[in-house]
Amino acid sequence: MTETILKLTNLSKGFGGVQVIDDCSFDVPRGARMALIGPNGAGKTTIFNLMSGVYTPDTGRVIFDGEDITDIPSRMRVRRGMARSFQNIRLMPHLSVVENIMLGQHAQVGSPLDMVTPLLKRSRWRREAEALLADMDMESYPGEVVATLPYGVRKKIEVVRALASRPKMLMLDEPAAGLNPSETAALRDFLVQISETGVTILIVEHDMSLVRSLCDRAVVLNFGRLIYDGSTKEVQHDPQVLEAYLGSRHAEAKGEVHA
Repeated sequence: MTETILKLTNLSKGFGGVQVIDDCSFDVPRGARMALIGPNGAGKTTIFNLMSGVYTPDTGRVIFDGEDITDIPSRMRVRRGMARSFQNIRLMPHLSVVENIMLGQHAQVGSPLDMVTPLLKRSRWRREAEALLADMDMESYPGEVVATLPYGVRKKIEVVRALASRPKMLMLDEPAAGLNPSETAALRDFLVQISETGVTILIVEHDMSLVRSLCDRAVVLNFGRLIYDGSTKEVQHDPQVLEAYLGSRHAEAKGEVHA
């Protein structure tokens, strides 16, 4: 039986009388590469925000690595091994690559002294950040100012910064948004490399070619409800998924989902 790292049970969330997430439950197996997909407005980013503690659910529970984390703040979830990226790059453009990676180490801060030592030129924090870049085959970038780098490289840097918190699970919100095909292929190989270190990966993504090449399982939302949980190979043929993306008139005529 596959061990579960994340379990969502009967999650619901509304805003101003609009039900955005409606009684949603699914599991994420430990070590999986899994996708959360659905049409625009389906509630995917809201689910991410409920998982990571940006929002508190109206009902339901979030269980991470065997612990109920529903009511604990997001910073404590990072310490427990949950890290995420956002749709828009949130790097500090005026800082160097290694300095941005060091910002991701905040979850390891345990004392006032720990907050000061990263400022030292050869602190262990800097050495660890440089080592992480080397592990991810990005050792040529540490001193480069982020603003001068190509968009695809900055996307990878944001993922590495999330890895600096030493996560058990990495949640990526549309990591391929804005990337060209070659950059997307490079990102896919990069995420496989991360997965091979034992990190569980959950992505929200519209690029179905990336989803199919990276993930073996997909969960599909529509209007905040779970309509599919299964293989990425079969998702594009599921009747409910086809109807959600294409509408009932066209679902039978089309045989493929384009997120």
